[in-house]
Amino acid sequence: MFHLFPGFSGFAVGVAILVGICVVASSQTGHGSFTFDKPGQPGSFEARLTNYIRAGEFVVGLATSSIVILVGSSALYAGGHLPWVYASPLILLALSVVYGILFMVLIVFNYEAFQHNPGCYTRARYVRNQALGFSSLVCFCGGYLWLVLAITR
Repeated sequence: MFHLFPGFSGFAVGVAILVGICVVASSQTGHGSFTFDKPGQPGSFEARLTNYIRAGEFVVGLATSSIVILVGSSALYAGGHLPWVYASPLILLALSVVYGILFMVLIVFNYEAFQHNPGCYTRARYVRNQALGFSSLVCFCGGYLWLVLAITR
C-alpha cells in the first residue's frame, strides 16, 4: 500500500473531522450576527468563557503530554524511532492541540472584539469557533482510540 508520508491518514482524518463538523455546525446555525452575552446583561459571557478556556486547556494539556510521553518512549525502540503505525494517531493528537489552541485564542479574540462592536460576531466566526472546539475534542478522542488500536494490534 502506498503512503504519502507516515501519518498521512491521521492528517486526512483530522482535516475531515474539522470540515465535517464545520458543515454540520453551519447547517444547524441560523443567519445574522450572534451575541455572546445574555440580552441586557453585558459581560455575562465571561463566566462561560472561563469554562471554555479551561476545557480547551485540559484537552490541549492531555494531548501534549501524551505526545511528549510517546515520543520520549521512542528511546526504548530499536534505532530510537517509534513504529510508523503510531504516526497517524500522534498527528491526530497534534491536530487536537492545534485546533484547541486556535479555538481558545479565537474565542477570546472574538469576545474582545464583540465588547467593542457587538455586531461583529458573525455566523462564520460562530461556526468556526464551534468547529474548532468540537474538532479538538473529537481529534483527541479519536487519536487516543486509534493509539489504543495501534498499540494492541
